[in-house]
Amino acid sequence: MNSNLSLYPSPTVMVDIVIFTVEQDTLKVLLIKRGIEPFYGENALPGGSVQLEHDHTLEDAAKRELEEETGINHTYLEQLYTYGSAQRDPRGWTVSVAYFALVAADEVRLKAGSDAAEAYWHSIQGHRVEFPLAFDHAIILQDAIERLRAKVEYTDIAVHLLPQAFTLSEFQRIYEIIMQETLNKSSFRKRVDQAGIVKPIKGQMRTGSNRPAQLYRFTNTNNNRLFFPRSLVWAEKK
Repeated sequence: MNSNLSLYPSPTVMVDIVIFTVEQDTLKVLLIKRGIEPFYGENALPGGSVQLEHDHTLEDAAKRELEEETGINHTYLEQLYTYGSAQRDPRGWTVSVAYFALVAADEVRLKAGSDAAEAYWHSIQGHRVEFPLAFDHAIILQDAIERLRAKVEYTDIAVHLLPQAFTLSEFQRIYEIIMQETLNKSSFRKRVDQAGIVKPIKGQMRTGSNRPAQLYRFTNTNNNRLFFPRSLVWAEKK
């Protein structure tokens, strides 16, 4: 086997980012309207090619794209899958390493990247992606939705969709929005307390039309990210 890598043709390596938030009681994904060919004017996920002069790793490229689109560089980011074929991009053979990110809506400053004419939040309804997207981005988005809904059943990652201070009711509601399930209040709070992932903020309450509610913050000490010892939905229905 020849050891000279320059003799082998290389596909273009891309990163695509599925960025989720919860706003107005709805799970939303960040989409762009493409400002260049191919697929000019069509909706797509944000992303771009790996920049060899700047990106030392794939995660560097994903973080760069995330910050360019949202202004955030300190949120939850997870590699999803790798997609590659000669057909996914009319410009040639490409490989895309897809990531998904969770951002709190109040921290985002949307800014379309260099290949986009517009960036905006699109509501996710139901369990299937029923709207068209450029390239194979509808498949990527579908995979990301399924991954997110599976992971929130047993991990604490949904906390990254909340502001830094939140009530337990707001925390539970995030789970219900993503999972599309109504959860038992007392059971949910018992399991949150057992997991030890949030702690009350002394002297801080959420006031409004209802009685004041204690504010909490994420402890950020659970390294394995395990929240529930088994599927939350399974436990609720047992």
